[in-house]
Amino acid sequence: MAASSINTDRSRAPAARTADGGAPLRVLVAHNRYQVRGGEDAAVGRDLGALERAGCAVEAVFLDNDAIDSAPARLRAAFSATHAPDGISRVMAAARRFRPDVVHVHNFFPLLSPGIHAAARAAGHATVQTLHNYRLACANGFLMRDGAPCERCVTGSPYRAVLHACYRGSRIGSLAVARMIDHHRRAGTWRRDVDRFVALTPFARERFAAAGVPVERIRIRPNGLPDPGPPPGGPRDGLLFVGRLSPEKGVLVLAEAAAAAGLRITAIGEGPLTGALAGHPGLALVGARGPAEVQAAMGRAAAVVVPSLWYEGLPMVVAEAYAAGTPVVASRIGALAGLVADGATGLLAAPGDAGDLARALARVAADPAGAAAMGRAARTVYEREWREDVTTRALLEIYRDAVAARAADASLARTGS
Repeated sequence: MAASSINTDRSRAPAARTADGGAPLRVLVAHNRYQVRGGEDAAVGRDLGALERAGCAVEAVFLDNDAIDSAPARLRAAFSATHAPDGISRVMAAARRFRPDVVHVHNFFPLLSPGIHAAARAAGHATVQTLHNYRLACANGFLMRDGAPCERCVTGSPYRAVLHACYRGSRIGSLAVARMIDHHRRAGTWRRDVDRFVALTPFARERFAAAGVPVERIRIRPNGLPDPGPPPGGPRDGLLFVGRLSPEKGVLVLAEAAAAAGLRITAIGEGPLTGALAGHPGLALVGARGPAEVQAAMGRAAAVVVPSLWYEGLPMVVAEAYAAGTPVVASRIGALAGLVADGATGLLAAPGDAGDLARALARVAADPAGAAAMGRAARTVYEREWREDVTTRALLEIYRDAVAARAADASLARTGS
């Protein structure tokens, strides 16, 4: 299948030392971008800039899904995803020219494939895989089916996805993706070819370990977020939702909860439920907004609401809210249950329970002083865990760890030990 690819050389003369005090690193980043740009694409872009600012020489190879513009094209891409030789050859051509210390893979589906790691290691490069989604164990990448979490393929056969048509509602497509998952699981790709994995949260690390990823190679490192500056002073007012208006985001439950609590929540975003939610008494739909407007809205809100029904990877809306000094009301599910400290940086409610969510929303609305205190605590968490300089140092440490592991493996291979 012909697929567009953009090789973007972002290399520059590295600093004498990097931000963590170590020798400069050469990093080749490989990422299969999405047709509709989303959170993963934005996270990769932020990392590229942060690595350059930290003193690394960086090159990025992007593969784009723009040519996958029909159902037959999607099926062809899915069936080629087990090996994807064209994508791998593009990345390795860049590696031969750039000579990286580390090949860092983000999204590998469908134009790159997990096979990129074997190719990179054979060429002597350390390899790192960021686990943005659950694609290495789940055909749809979300660990979700029929509007609820599903982990049947985590420890069981990935071919269960075929029965439920988990990939885009297609059994044939699901078979293709399940084949990719099964092949690399049986081949030992994740145990043999990847030096270090990056999980975004402790919850994600547990799920990937259950799926067979060697837990001793998984490091936790959240996506970084540049500091927007000190949160604005003054009183806060109103509750805010920012995200896609789709079922898994819990917006229908949110609308019901807001109406039950006698509140009207501002909702920034668009999605398939926009029409169904138009005119709902619990939501004020304002459509999509730019980053500056979103940041300003968060700085005015008493709290941001994240009522998701699925295992979010690392919703950056939480990091953005914390950076703005704004607490978060979230579902007690997956990573969210660990990202929000109940009663400290926000409140948690049972996922899908409109009554429980309504009680949490009413509590925040009725206690501005308490919400402000939680917001200050949230800002402290952001500065400690999500600020760009913190996450960049963590990423550099992972790279150096991967390089050391690769060197140790090469030494063992030479000595035959």
